[in-house]
Amino acid sequence: MATKVVMEALSPTMEEGQVTKWLKAEGDKVASGDTLAEVETDKAVMELVARGDGVLRKIVVPEGMTVEVGSLVAVIGAVDEDISSLAVETAVPAAVESSDGGAADVAAVPTGTAPAAASGDGGRVKASPVARRIASERGIDLAAVHGSGPGGRVVKQDVEGAVATPTAAIAGPGGFEDVPLTQIRKAIARRLAQSAGPVPHFFLTTEIDMERAVEARAALNALDEGPRVSYNDIVLKVVAAALVQHRACNAWWQGDHIRYFNEVHLGVAVAVKDGLITPVLRNAHLKTLRQIAVEVRDLAGRAREKKLLPDEYTGSTFTVSNLGMFDIDQFTGVINPPEAGLLAVGSIVEKPAVEDGRVVVRKRMRVTMSCDHRVIDGATGAQYLQTVRRMLENPLAIVW
Repeated sequence: MATKVVMEALSPTMEEGQVTKWLKAEGDKVASGDTLAEVETDKAVMELVARGDGVLRKIVVPEGMTVEVGSLVAVIGAVDEDISSLAVETAVPAAVESSDGGAADVAAVPTGTAPAAASGDGGRVKASPVARRIASERGIDLAAVHGSGPGGRVVKQDVEGAVATPTAAIAGPGGFEDVPLTQIRKAIARRLAQSAGPVPHFFLTTEIDMERAVEARAALNALDEGPRVSYNDIVLKVVAAALVQHRACNAWWQGDHIRYFNEVHLGVAVAVKDGLITPVLRNAHLKTLRQIAVEVRDLAGRAREKKLLPDEYTGSTFTVSNLGMFDIDQFTGVINPPEAGLLAVGSIVEKPAVEDGRVVVRKRMRVTMSCDHRVIDGATGAQYLQTVRRMLENPLAIVW
C-alpha cells in the first residue's frame, strides 16, 4: 500500500518547511527510516525520513519550495502501484524550478501550497524563489539579469553567472525589491508578535564594575589550560548561579499558573545569517567556566551551520543576549515566552567613577533585565540584579 510522505513538524515551533535538497530520486528504492530530503525549518536544517518501504514513486514538492506542515511532499509505493489518488489535489504550473535550475516535472501539491505564478505585479521581476535567494545572498540586481525560464522568468542558472550589483545601486524597478521571508525570519516575526504585545514588559538597568572580572579572566586564560574563557562565559556562569538563588526569576508564565524551575537552562542568543537563534545551555548552574566555554562555542557554531537538534534550542528557562562585542553600551531585549526574564548585556567600557572620594577610571558594564510583570515584580527583579552585580564584582562568589 502506498505511503504518503508529508511535511512533518521537525521541531516544536515549526509551521512550514522548505525542501532544500532531495537525497533520493524518483524510482529509488527506499526503506523506512531512510533520509529522503533535507528540510529547512525555522531553526535548522533537518532530515525528512521515509515512513514506509518501497520505491519513491513521485516527488510532489521540488527543491526550494516551502509548504505547510502536513502537506504532501512525495509518495512511496510499489513499482506498479496506482498512486493517482494520492496526488490529484491542486495542479502546479509546469515551470517550477528545481535545484539544478531546470523545470521540475510536478503533478500536484496540496491546496494552498502552489508557488506564485511566474508573472509579477507592480513591476516585480519574474524569478524563482531559488534565484531570488541566490541574488539576495550575492547582491545581484534581478532586474539586470536575463531570464531564460518560461516567459522570461529568472532561474537559478541565470543568477549563478551574474555579476554582483554594487551596493549603491537601487535594486529592482521602482526603487525597491521584495525579498521573501526566510524560515528563520518568519519565526522571529511570529515570536516577537507573541511577546512584545501580550507580555507586559518592564526593564531594570544596573551598571557593574568589571575590574575584578577582567583580572580573573586574564588570570584564567594565562594558565593556558583548555579553551579560553570569554566575558560572556563569565556572565553566563553568574546569571545561572544567581538564578539558583532567585528561583522566582527562573520561571515560565503558563496562563493559569507559574512554573518555577529548580534547574537552570540558559538560552544564549546567537546571531546567524538570517536573524537570531537561542541554543540552550542545559543545567548551566552545574557547569564550570571551562565547560561553559566549550559547550557555548559548540552550540553557537552548529547554530550558524543550522545543525542544531530541536532539544538544543528549546526548553530554556531564562535567556542572555550579549551585544557587547558590537560596542553596544546598553539595550533592552524582548522576552522569549513562556520565559519570564531576559538579560541584555552591553560592552565593557572605561568610565570615570568615584572611589574613596576620588575620580578614577574603571571598567564598567551595563546590563538590562527584561521582566514579565505577570511573574516578576520590580523588587524581585532588582534583588536578582543585585546578586548578579555582587558576583561579577567579586568573582570568587561564583565558586564560594
